[in-house]
Order: sequence, then C-alpha cells, then structure tokens
Amino acid sequence: MPTGCYPVLCTTDVAASAAFYREHFGFAATFEADWYVSLRHPESGHELALLDPAHESVPAGYGIPAAGVLVNLELDDVDEVAARLTAAGVPVVQALRDEPFGQRHVIVRDPGGVLVDVITEIEPAPEFLAAFGG
Repeated sequence: MPTGCYPVLCTTDVAASAAFYREHFGFAATFEADWYVSLRHPESGHELALLDPAHESVPAGYGIPAAGVLVNLELDDVDEVAARLTAAGVPVVQALRDEPFGQRHVIVRDPGGVLVDVITEIEPAPEFLAAFGG
C-alpha cells in the first residue's frame, strides 16, 4: 500500500520554481538541495516536488523539463488569488472564468513552464450534474 503520492515536476530552475510555490501558494520545504526541493503545504498536507532534469538520478533519455503538465490547486477564493497573482506579475495563460462543469478558475504558468490551474468549485450546470458520483 502506498504511504504517499505526489507529483515531481522537472524544472531547469528548481530554486525559482520552489520560490513560486512558496510565495504564491504557501508551500514549505521539507527537503531542499540545489537539484531537488520537496514541498508540503502546512495546512492541507498536500505535497509536490521539483527536480532538475539534468540530475544523475534521472534515467538517461528522460531528463526533460515538465511539459504538458497541469497542476490543479483547489482553494476557497480563486478571485482573491487571481488578483494577487496578476498583481505579482505571474504569467496568466487563461483569464479567470466560470466553467459549466463546476469550476471557476484561472490558469497561470510557473517559472519552469508548468501550468497551474487555480480553482474554486462552483455549482455545475444541470447537464453536468449526472457526471458527479454520489
């Protein structure tokens, strides 16, 4: 049985990516080296890690920065966070909007190029209600 599960995102600037998640989302380091940083949110316990793809621990041929990855961060007030991210100059790749499947969200880009989808759940449109289990 797994005792943990979290994404490890390859980034060529581990320090800048770690600073991004600390500053904008409140994560704290649980392990930190110049090639790897493990982060955990002190309130929710959610984790993610950042890894330099050139590090020797990465198998040959797989040292590629994260691409096509979307990290979802669900929180209580996406409007407040979106305003704060915009004011801080974080690159917004999709403006704040409501989706009929039950999300109000904004998508930003972290320093390593990973897309971060910042979400607050909202009431889904009637045509999506059946898609939600339970």
